[in-house]
Amino acid sequence: MIKLVRQNEHFHHKEDWLSTYWHFSFDTYHDPANMGFGPLRVFNDDVIDAGKGFGFHPHRDMEIITYVIDGELEHRDDMGGQGIIHAGEVQRMTAGKGIVHSERNHSDRPLRLLQMWIFADRRGLEPSWEQQRFTEQERRDRLLPIVVAEGASSGNAVHIHQDASMYVSSLGAGRQVEHALGGGRKAYLFVIDGSVTVNGQKMQKQDAARIEDESRLAIQADKNSELILIDLPGKFDVNN
Repeated sequence: MIKLVRQNEHFHHKEDWLSTYWHFSFDTYHDPANMGFGPLRVFNDDVIDAGKGFGFHPHRDMEIITYVIDGELEHRDDMGGQGIIHAGEVQRMTAGKGIVHSERNHSDRPLRLLQMWIFADRRGLEPSWEQQRFTEQERRDRLLPIVVAEGASSGNAVHIHQDASMYVSSLGAGRQVEHALGGGRKAYLFVIDGSVTVNGQKMQKQDAARIEDESRLAIQADKNSELILIDLPGKFDVNN
């Protein structure tokens, strides 16, 4: 079963320095029927003006994954961590028992990023973060793993404390990638740019798909496209 959520069905929040699409309930947007998809609690598609950003704010017991599409994001936290996340780079931040951080557009042009929050598989972890760079060539016409579960081995992918993984792909027109979903698992697919067909269903830029009870995904690019695919456990208890 594939449930498509079109770009104009995501909640759109706009202010003078930020334009963002919230896929699930977040901040001032609250819908009890849209609180996440399995352990995926937040999926935000942000465009941030030059020099602007989010001041220091706290998080707890979440694995926060940031993928920069275009521009540069500056990260600071209360543990002394500081760095710049460039386009094509991913950062994993384990909020654990508590972390305070800020995020700011470090460049002189608009910054576009995806930020995803996944519930950690246990509470009270020590806060930490890691960052990796991936090139366009590495994701060309393949599903490149950029996030994997703790203990898994998959190239330079960052690790999270949850049985979930993330892949990105830069697909040329007419090219196809496939992904096998284990028994009982689900997936979340998002078209960053371009248009694709997944198991016969067409998706345009910024469309998302909530996928369950599918053993195999065939994703074909109708034109040059960028996408992200999240493989998630089918069963999840938020109270764990």
